[in-house]
Order: sequence, then C-alpha cells, then structure tokens
Amino acid sequence: MAHHRLDLLFIGGSGVISAASVTRAVALGHHVTVLNRGRSTVRELPAEVEQLVADVDDHDAVDDALAGRDFDVVAQFRAFSPDHVARDVARFTGRTGQYVFVSSASAYQTPPSRLPVTESTPLRNPYWQYSRDKIAGEDLLVHAHREDAFPATIVRPSHTYDRTLLPTTGGWTDVARLRAGKPVVVHGDGTSLWTLTHTDDFAVGFVGLLGHPHAVGDTFQIMGDHAPTWDQVYTWLGEAAGVPDPEIVHVPSDTIARVLPDVGDGLLGDKAHSMVFDCAKVRALVPEFAPTITYHDAAWEQMAWYDAHPEAQQVDAVLDEGFDRLVAHARSLGAAPLG
Repeated sequence: MAHHRLDLLFIGGSGVISAASVTRAVALGHHVTVLNRGRSTVRELPAEVEQLVADVDDHDAVDDALAGRDFDVVAQFRAFSPDHVARDVARFTGRTGQYVFVSSASAYQTPPSRLPVTESTPLRNPYWQYSRDKIAGEDLLVHAHREDAFPATIVRPSHTYDRTLLPTTGGWTDVARLRAGKPVVVHGDGTSLWTLTHTDDFAVGFVGLLGHPHAVGDTFQIMGDHAPTWDQVYTWLGEAAGVPDPEIVHVPSDTIARVLPDVGDGLLGDKAHSMVFDCAKVRALVPEFAPTITYHDAAWEQMAWYDAHPEAQQVDAVLDEGFDRLVAHARSLGAAPLG
C-alpha cells in the first residue's frame, strides 16, 4: 500500500540485514539517511541515500552527526547492549515518530517449549550473552513506551542472509572443505529445522512497518516459513559449490561447542534447536510480505558471488583443524563395537 514519503534514519544500513531494507525504502520513494562508519564496500547503497559518517558506538560523534535533525523513523540495527538503547531513548525522545529496534529471534526461549514460535513466546536464553543483551534492550524499550510513550517498535529477525553470508557453522571454510573432498561437520543428526530468510524478503516486511501507526508500541518477528533441515542446507550448498553428494559427519552440538568454543554459544543458544515461526502478526499489517526465496536457489547466488570475489574466500584455520578433530573423533566412535 502507498505510504506518504517518510524521512528515515538507518543506523547501520550497509549490513547483511539492513542494506536490502535501505534499497527497498529508497525504491518506495522514502528519503533515507544512513549513519555508519562509511567503510563497507561489499554492499553498494543507492545513490539517493544521504550518508552520515560516525562510529555508532562513539556517542558524541553520533550526536554531532545528527545535530538538529528530526526523523519520521529511526531504525537501529547496531545496538547490542541496553546501555546503547538507553542512550538512544534519551537522544531520540521528541525527535522521531517511531524508533525501531532490531532485536533477535535468538532472544526467544531456547529451546522453545512449543512450535511455531510467535511474538508471545517467552524471552529467555541462558546459553548466549548476545541474546540476553538483546532481551535487556527490549525490556528497556517496553518500559520507555509504557511509562513515557516513547514510540518504540521491536523487530525480531531470525537467520537472515544475503549472497555474502553463508549460513553454515564454518561459512567459507565449509565450502573449501567440500571442494577439497573433505567431510563437513553438521550438528546433531542433521534433521533439526532451521528458518532461513533472504534479506530481500525480510526488507518487504521491515520497510512495511516503518511509519505504520499500528506498529508503534508493538513487537514483530519477521522471517519466512522456509525451514529446511541442516542436512538439506549443507547438501544444497555442496551442490552449488560443485560437490553434488557432500560427505556429512554428524556430531552432537555439545561436542562441537567443547572443541570449538567460538561457535559453541551460537550453536547451543540458537542453531541446535528446531526453530519455525508464525508471522501472521506482521502479515496483518504488511500484506505484501510474502517471502519466496529458498536457500535451494540462494546457495547458487552465494557461490557465484564468492567465485567472483576470491578475496572473500577466507578459510579459518582454527575451525578447519577443529572440524578435522571432530570428524576423526566421530569416526573412532563409529568404529567401536556396540554392546
């Protein structure tokens, strides 16, 4: 539906999730200002975007960059602590008609006691500090809206990707292993369901909430209903990488977390559990939101991008060595007689 032209501020704006929303907002005729460090070269923003340069964590620099400016909507993609959200509440009170905080679906009860997950699923994640910090930011905004009518909207994306963000545990390291004829490690038994949403699909829902009067004071999760198994994700990535029958070794999530602690929190606190969502709430306000892009197709887009950008083909030696150890461990268990 046609909205009037909005004056939008995106804090962030060049990232995996935000860049497509900036592009869509410009295409719909809104005036878009982006505030970030101005260093991203991976995603080109439309020429119409007004760019302000400041490190979003340098609050004096942000205040200077925004001096005297008001906006219809402020969309905050780069706040990861309640302190940052509190500064935003102070900074934007009286200066915006809507403040949109990008939280995370990883804030939900993990694992959820029932599926599908909705906006009323409890928020509780004892496994991952990132998620707890997002919950604390949400709590602060709920209070600010309730007590002071601060015009907050909370948005929870799940695993949102573009052509650069490979969804597997090892990212490019997994692709390199596949192309070298080595097995890849998949957590659990590979059958848990994981919702993957292309950023172009996410953008339709997100931009549709901007300036929407019924969105203020409320919370919306925005993701597709495409929820393949992890074995499917790795198999599709393998096919796109030219390895049609990838060798998959299944390893318990807590074993992976022990050997590779850097990926452990995000695994135990998020990816290890089946996550499927009901997005009726955002669809009710944004009827044009109808995600269509599947990872089966997007994996080919990703491989084409990586093959055209060899500088992005970074193998993580620590991960690679950890995967080798996990594979050897799993095979040694498999060789042991049962009983």
